[in-house]
Amino acid sequence: MTRGFLLGKFLPPHAGHRYLCDVAASLCDRLTVLVCSLDSEPVPGALRHAWMRELCPGANVLHCVQDLPQEPVDHPDFWPIWREVVRRFHPEPVDVVFASEAYGARLADEVGARFIPVDPGRRARPVSGSAIRAAPFAHWDFIAAPARPWFTRVVSLHGPESTGKTTLAERLAAHFRTCLAPEYGRTYTEVFGVDCDRGDLVRIAQGQAASILAARNQARGLVVSDTDPVLTAVWSDMLTGGRDPWFEKPGPPADLYLLTDIDGPWVDDGTRYFPEPAARRDFFERCEAELRVRGLPYRRLSGNADSRFAAALAAIHEAFPGIEALSLATDRPLTTTGPR
Repeated sequence: MTRGFLLGKFLPPHAGHRYLCDVAASLCDRLTVLVCSLDSEPVPGALRHAWMRELCPGANVLHCVQDLPQEPVDHPDFWPIWREVVRRFHPEPVDVVFASEAYGARLADEVGARFIPVDPGRRARPVSGSAIRAAPFAHWDFIAAPARPWFTRVVSLHGPESTGKTTLAERLAAHFRTCLAPEYGRTYTEVFGVDCDRGDLVRIAQGQAASILAARNQARGLVVSDTDPVLTAVWSDMLTGGRDPWFEKPGPPADLYLLTDIDGPWVDDGTRYFPEPAARRDFFERCEAELRVRGLPYRRLSGNADSRFAAALAAIHEAFPGIEALSLATDRPLTTTGPR
C-alpha cells in the first residue's frame, strides 16, 4: 500500500488544490490531507477543514490548529517541528509527499518519503489563495464549490409593496447571471390567503431566510433577494401592530439593502394591502427606520425603472468592488424558488 501525504492552508480551497488532491489520489492508495490553520487567518480553520473534507471525500482529511512557524526563518527548529507534526498526524510511514511548492522536497526528506511535485508552475490551474482573497469575484470560477458561499454577498430589495422590488430583483439577477431568492411571502399568501397573523409572518420570514440560504449555495458571488426577514418584521408591524420576538434576531442580515421609494403608482395585484397615500408613506418611513435602527447599509432608489436599475448597479459596484466581473460571465443565470 502506498501512503500519500500533502498539507496546506487551503485559504480558501480552489481549483489548484483540487487538481493537486486529484493527482495525489491517483498516485497513491491512501491519501492524507492536513489542513493547517492559525486563529489570525481571515477564514476560520474549521470551515476550511469541512470544505476540504467535502472536496476530497476519499481522503483522510485532518486539521492542525497548532500555532506553528510558517517559514524556516521563523524558528531555528522549523524543520524538526514540522517533521514532528507530520508524524503526529500520520504515525504510519509516509511513502510519498505531494506539493506544488518547493518545500515539498525538503518535507519529504524529513519524513523519509519520496517527493512528487504537482504543477509547480500553476499552468494547469493559474490561481492562488491570495489572488482569490484579494478579488474573489474576478476569480469566482476557481473557488472550490464548498467555499463559494463564504464569499457570496446578499443584496436585498427593501421597501413597501408596489414599488418595483420584484421587477428590479429579477433584472439585477439576470444582469449578474446569478441566483434570485424570490419573495416567499407571495408564495405563502397565494397558498394560505392574505389574512396573516404574527405566527404567519414568522413562517414567511423563515421561508425567505431558507430561500436566501438555498440561493447562496448556488450563486455566482451574489444573491439578489426580493425582500428578507428585516422587511417582514416591518410587515408584521403594519399588519398586526407588532412583531414576534423572533424578529429581534432573525439571522444574518443582507450585505446591502436597496430601499425602493413610493414615487410610482400603487398597483393592485390581488395580494396587496395599503393603497392609501398616507399608509404608503407610513410604510416607507417604517422601512427606512428599520434599516437605520439596525445599522444596516442601504441605498435609496427613486425614479423610473431604468433610473432605479442604474442606481442599484452603482450601489452594488460601490459596495462590492470587482463584482462587475460576474456580469461578464457566460454561464446561464441560475434561479432558486425556495421552499414551496
